[in-house]
Amino acid sequence: MTIDINPISKDFAAEITGLSIEKPLNDDTRDDIISALDTYATVVVRGDPVSQEKQIGFALRFGSLDDVNGVLSTGIERRVRPELTDVSNIDADRKLFDHNDRRRLFNLGNRLWHTDSSFKRVAAKYSMLHAHTVVPEGGETQVCDLRAAYDALDNTMKSQILDLVAVHSIYTSRSILGFNNFSEEERLALPPICRPLVREHPGSKRKTLYLASHAGQILGLTIADGRLLIRELMEHASQRKFIYTHKWRVGDLLIWDNRCTMHRVRPFDEYLYKRDMRRATVMEMEKGQVYEGLS
Repeated sequence: MTIDINPISKDFAAEITGLSIEKPLNDDTRDDIISALDTYATVVVRGDPVSQEKQIGFALRFGSLDDVNGVLSTGIERRVRPELTDVSNIDADRKLFDHNDRRRLFNLGNRLWHTDSSFKRVAAKYSMLHAHTVVPEGGETQVCDLRAAYDALDNTMKSQILDLVAVHSIYTSRSILGFNNFSEEERLALPPICRPLVREHPGSKRKTLYLASHAGQILGLTIADGRLLIRELMEHASQRKFIYTHKWRVGDLLIWDNRCTMHRVRPFDEYLYKRDMRRATVMEMEKGQVYEGLS
């Protein structure tokens, strides 16, 4: 299989043509995709919707998948296979979520800038989001380049944050929106995790910020000082010049590297339109440090 890499900008976001995620992926093509992700961090593959099995099989060629898909586990009926995360606004009967549905309230957090699974012991490497049903207006996915955002910081800020460690928790991001309706079982399953604020991307060797709305504390700083610093960095990183906005077509596969990006979904009329999206999440190898000092 011969593919072409068509840059959307100089070194952030590209479209891959000549690739079908429904067909077996050989090693050379997989390595070409990884190389493209190392350069562009985000790639788009156009095509037709594929089965859950085909999406899972494609993703497995890049590594192990997340084995805990979906934070909500109490009283929730799954619509997709456990290897996938359902980020749709419909239930198992394809009915739109009610206004107060826990799944809807939880998914509203996806409109905040975030990095997938930064709050888990093993964080996400690649996210592979596949569109089965799209909406006619809104619902775009935006991705921002944390490598370029780091490069644009002044030297004083780079020195200030070089060795800092942030504490990530899914309950931090959801509490921003006032959603705290988690069972004790759900809370115990995901204790806070420590992650460096600056890291070197292993593929490109570029330095990058590592940010998310899940980050609510900086070790060694007061809560207030840490949150102000996180907010300042996230505002800096989400400037328009660092953002790629993906306008969805049915069958699209959008892949981004969580190690050097943040992303969010844009609003749409969720009471009128169905948006059916399934994500396969390829995980990193290393584990984070569990921080026992944060309740």
